[in-house]
Amino acid sequence: MKPMGGKETNKHESKKNNKSGRNVDVKTPVVGMKSRKNGNVKASVMPNVKMDTIMPFIEANVCENSIIVTDEYNVYNKLHERFVHTTVNHKSKEFVNGVFHTNGIENFWSHFKRGIVGINHWVSREHLQAYVTEYTLRYNTRKFTTAGRFDLVLSNVAGRLTYKELIK
Repeated sequence: MKPMGGKETNKHESKKNNKSGRNVDVKTPVVGMKSRKNGNVKASVMPNVKMDTIMPFIEANVCENSIIVTDEYNVYNKLHERFVHTTVNHKSKEFVNGVFHTNGIENFWSHFKRGIVGINHWVSREHLQAYVTEYTLRYNTRKFTTAGRFDLVLSNVAGRLTYKELIK
């Protein structure tokens, strides 16, 4: 889970929220997962970071026999009830736990955030899902040629796409 919404150090003093860690009071949570099997990422904007909100997304995208590897964020604590779940404790400077790590999804987050900051500069909550979808497609087609990616996108166009359909 990555909260999107800018660095607190860059904000005006009156707009700062002095909470440490993942501040979802003023930031929008985005949940993502990466498959070790094919390297593809799935990500989605979430209204909040409660387990009952995140669990349907996980259940829809994770096979029942899968091992889920997360960081130590407490929203993931109940995953072990439904899946095989292990954690990597980033707070104690642990980045690999045996063969388990979260480096793959962290790589996606770095590309996503670098793209937002470097290309788009700013994104509203209203349009964040469209950007998440775009960067997920970019990441999942990273091994395609430019022509191959263009052909994929063009082959999935069916009819006229309106602005309102795009921001859904």
